[in-house]
Amino acid sequence: MGVVIAVILLGVLAAVVLVGASKRRDRSATGLSREARRRDTANPALSGGGETAPTGREVEATAAAARTEIVPVPSVPPEPFVAPDPIAVGVSRRQFFNRSLVGMMGFGLSGFGGASLAFLWPQGVSGFGAKIKVGNLVELLADINANNGFLYKPEGRMWLTAYPNGAVEKAREMYSAPELAGMTAGVEGGFDSGILALYQKCPHLGCRVPNCVSSQWFECPCHGSKYNQVGEKRGGPAPRGMDRFAMSVIDGVLTVDTGTIVQGPPIGTNTTGQEAEGPNCIGQAAGH
Repeated sequence: MGVVIAVILLGVLAAVVLVGASKRRDRSATGLSREARRRDTANPALSGGGETAPTGREVEATAAAARTEIVPVPSVPPEPFVAPDPIAVGVSRRQFFNRSLVGMMGFGLSGFGGASLAFLWPQGVSGFGAKIKVGNLVELLADINANNGFLYKPEGRMWLTAYPNGAVEKAREMYSAPELAGMTAGVEGGFDSGILALYQKCPHLGCRVPNCVSSQWFECPCHGSKYNQVGEKRGGPAPRGMDRFAMSVIDGVLTVDTGTIVQGPPIGTNTTGQEAEGPNCIGQAAGH
C-alpha cells in the first residue's frame, strides 16, 4: 500500500514540474513577464483602444489592396510637333549609308571608265613595233661598210644592208613602194647606194638569221636557208626571201617602221645578181 502511495506522489510531482517548465518557456519566448504583459494589456495605446490587433493575413490583404488601387492621373494635352533643325540633327545613318554607297559606285564606275579609255586610246610605242628613226643615211652607209656590209640594229630586230644603185631599175619591177623608199634613196638623193632594212627572222621557221662574212650572204643555222646581201633567197627550204620593213627617208634621215613587215620576194628573185663571194658558213643545202 505504501508503495502505491509513493508512486502516486511521484506522478503528481512530475506533473507539477512539467507545468512550471512550460510556463517558464512561454515567458522566455516573449521576453516579458506576466506582470509586464498584464500592464501592456491594460494600456489603451498599446492594446489598440481595446480592439484586437490585426492578424498577419489581414495586414498582407491590406497591402495587396493598396498596390492594386488605380490612382487617376489628370490628362495633359499633347505638345505640338516641331520639326528638328537639319543643321542640329546632321546626317542620319540611313543618309550616310546611302551617300556612301552612291559614292563608291561612282568611284568604281569612274575607275572602270578610265581603264577602258586607257585601253582603247592609242599609246605611244617605242622599240620594236614602232617607227624607229635609225639615223642619217650617209652615216649609216659608212657604218655598214665598216661592218663588212652588214649592220645589226637590236632595238628594231633588223639588219641594214646597202642596195646598189645599179639594181634600182630591176627593184622597181619587183618591190613595193614602202620597200623602195630606202632602196632608191641612193639614186634619188645622190648617195653612193640605197639602203634596205631586213627582218632578222628566217621565213622558214623563224630562226634568227646571222650574216656570213666569207660568203657575204645571210645563212640560217637552223635548216641551211641562204639569202644574198639584200635578202633574196639563194638556197635552202625557205618559202621566199627574207621579210623586210617599210622605210622612209626624209631630209637624209632613215626611219624604219618595224610595225609594218613586208613579205619577202618570191623564190627566184635576184635583182643584184650577187653570188657567194667566198666559202659558205653553213653547209650547202638543196633547193635553189
